[in-house]
Amino acid sequence: MSLGKNTVNTGRAPRILFYSHDTFGLGHLRRSRALAAAITQADPTASALILTGSPVAGRFTFPRRVDHVRLPGVTKRADGSYAARTIGMGIDEVTDLRSGLIQTAVQQFNPDILIVDKEPTGFRGELLPTLEYLENNCGTQLILGLRDVLDEPEVLAAEWERKEAIAATERFYHEIWVYGLNSIYDPTKGLPLSRSAQSRIHYTGYLRRDLGPVGEPPEQPYILITPGGGGDGKAMVNLVLSAYEKDPDLSPRAILVYGPFLSGELREEFETRVAALNGRVTAVGFESQIETLFAGAAGVVCMGGYNTFCEVLSFDKRAVIVPRTTPRLEQWIRASRAEGLGLVRMLDETRDGLTPDAMIKAIRALPQQSLPSQTIRAGLLDGLDYVTDRIDALLTGEKERATG
Repeated sequence: MSLGKNTVNTGRAPRILFYSHDTFGLGHLRRSRALAAAITQADPTASALILTGSPVAGRFTFPRRVDHVRLPGVTKRADGSYAARTIGMGIDEVTDLRSGLIQTAVQQFNPDILIVDKEPTGFRGELLPTLEYLENNCGTQLILGLRDVLDEPEVLAAEWERKEAIAATERFYHEIWVYGLNSIYDPTKGLPLSRSAQSRIHYTGYLRRDLGPVGEPPEQPYILITPGGGGDGKAMVNLVLSAYEKDPDLSPRAILVYGPFLSGELREEFETRVAALNGRVTAVGFESQIETLFAGAAGVVCMGGYNTFCEVLSFDKRAVIVPRTTPRLEQWIRASRAEGLGLVRMLDETRDGLTPDAMIKAIRALPQQSLPSQTIRAGLLDGLDYVTDRIDALLTGEKERATG
C-alpha cells in the first residue's frame, strides 16, 4: 500500500477524524481526546472530530477546534453478547445505525486523516463500509492506533482472525501507530502481519498527559485511589477500604474517585464504609479533570489501564497497580513489564495475594518507592510529539519524515 500525497486537502485547514468505538470504559475516548488536543495545539488551523460510543462523552470538556459526535451506545451483557444501551433496537439494527452515522460523518466532514482506535473493522464490523468508501473515493490517510498492550498473543490472534481484522489492516491502513515503545512490549506479537504491514508500524512512545492548567489540589498529603471508569473496579476499591478499616494507623488519607460506570448499588455500599472511616478516606464522583487530583497526590493506587498508566508516568507518581486479569490480560502484562522496569509496584494476586494486609503493606511502602522519573527511559513519554510530527508529515505528503 502506498501513501502518496493527500488529495483531500485543497488548501483548506486540516481536518482530523477519530473513531473510538467505546463499548466499555473511558480509555478509548480519553486517548482520542488527548491526541486531538495535541494535534490542534500543534497546528492552530487544524480541527478534530471524535466519533465515540461513550455514554459519558458529554461530561468531558473538549479543547477549541475539537468536537465529538456521540454514536448510539452499546453495552456488553454478562454472557458476552452486546445490546443497545438505551434505544429499543436490536444489536444488528443499532450497529447498522452507527455504521450509517459514521459514513455520513466521514462524507460531510471529509477528513484528511482518519485515526481508528484499536478496532481495525470497528465494533462488529461497522467501520468496513466507511473504509471501503474512503479507499475508493478519497485521499484520506487511514491510521490504525493501538495501545501498548492489547492482549496475550494467542488470544489476540484468535480475536483478530474472528473479526477479519488482519485482512482489514493489510488492505486499508496506511500506517499503524503503537502508543508505546517496542523495547517495552510489542502488541502485534502473535499477529500474522505481512512484512509490508510490519514496515508501516510506528512506535510513538506513551501519550503524556498535558490537558491545560492544573487546578488547586485538595488538602495534602493524600493518596489517590482511582479505578478508572469504575465498571470493573469493585475488587480494588474494596481492597483499599478494607486496608483502612483493618489498620487505624494507615496513612496518609485517601481520596477515592468513583468512576462513572460504578453501579449505584455498589457506590451506596462504599459510601457507607467511607463515612465510617471518619475522613481517613473521602470519596468524590467522576472527575473529568482528574489531572488535578493526580498532580497533588503523594502516591496512587490504581488499576492498570493505559490512560491511568500514562497519568502515573506524566505526573511522576509512585504507584501501586492492581491489574485486572479478566476478560483479558492486558493490564497484567502492562503492570508486569512496568514493575520489571522499576516504574511502578504491582499487587499480583498469585504472588502477593489480594488481601487487606497486602494492600496495607503496599500503601506503607509507597514513600520508599522510586519515582518513575528515576528509571524512565528516553522517548518513553514522547508519543504526542511523535504523533503531531507524523500528522504534519502526512499532511505535507512527506512519506519518509518522522519515521522510526
